[in-house]
Amino acid sequence: MQVFRRLPPVDQRVPCALTIGNFDGVHLGHRALLDALGRVSGRLGVPACVLTFEPHPREYFAAHRPGVVAPPRIATLRDKLEALEAAGVARTCVVHFNARFAALEPEAFVERALVDGLLARFVLIGDDFRFGAQRRGDFALLETLGARHGFEVERMRTLALDGERVSSSAVRAALAQADFGRVERLLGRPYAISGHVVHGRKLGRELGFPTLNLRIPHGRPALGGIFVVRVHGLADAPVAGVASLGTRPAVEADGAPLLETHVLDWSGDAYGRVVRIEFLRKLRDEAKYDGLDALVAQIRLDADQARAHFAAFAVRTATGTAR
Repeated sequence: MQVFRRLPPVDQRVPCALTIGNFDGVHLGHRALLDALGRVSGRLGVPACVLTFEPHPREYFAAHRPGVVAPPRIATLRDKLEALEAAGVARTCVVHFNARFAALEPEAFVERALVDGLLARFVLIGDDFRFGAQRRGDFALLETLGARHGFEVERMRTLALDGERVSSSAVRAALAQADFGRVERLLGRPYAISGHVVHGRKLGRELGFPTLNLRIPHGRPALGGIFVVRVHGLADAPVAGVASLGTRPAVEADGAPLLETHVLDWSGDAYGRVVRIEFLRKLRDEAKYDGLDALVAQIRLDADQARAHFAAFAVRTATGTAR
């Protein structure tokens, strides 16, 4: 998949079948839309293209307008791009959402981005799509502008699964409850966060529990706490671990979000490697402790609970009762 961190340069612009949105999580509703876009792109003989934004527009407005609260992020940009590629998208344009972009009138947005920037021949949108300054653009206006500029427009109804609307909001609600079974049903895959392993403060190593550290590049992940996890990317098969996702109140104040994973039965140098942390079960919320001894005791208990989880899973698998 080609990824552009802006609209493509003039010499790389080609006609496309386009969809537009944040695609946080790339859930089954998104996948249904992307599958439909792929069928159209095949019919027209043009690549399937996604136009998305960084930061999320509501994150931008939350930083600049009192009273606006941005939703927590389901996925990092890395994970979103990987999911879009897996869905068959040929080109993704990640446009920087700033004051200038936010001020574009709907007509100007269509002319500059869709017509001139992306050469759209077909535009497929969700049924809640709005565009342009103050979200004044709607489906009727997009149809009118499409007729004027020579591109087709269609919209797709929201997917429902077992009577539930599949949406990023539904995924966030399931993550907030640590209902990873429901999250997997909505996403169509297990929930995971991936990234490069970076150097940290090495406190975990000093305490006897070294960790793989992944930075969370946005301020509000959609879940937090201590979790039983699987780690992909260290060995041929996933390895067991216990992870902390949050701001580490036990060791620092006002820390940036960080995903720290202690791998239970693996040792080696993982710095710089890309790993994927798959979430299985929540053990508890983050907490503060009266000294490092209390913290170490709790980490040891967390590790024991994770080991017990994997031991029970192994027994269920051996007896054919695992789900």
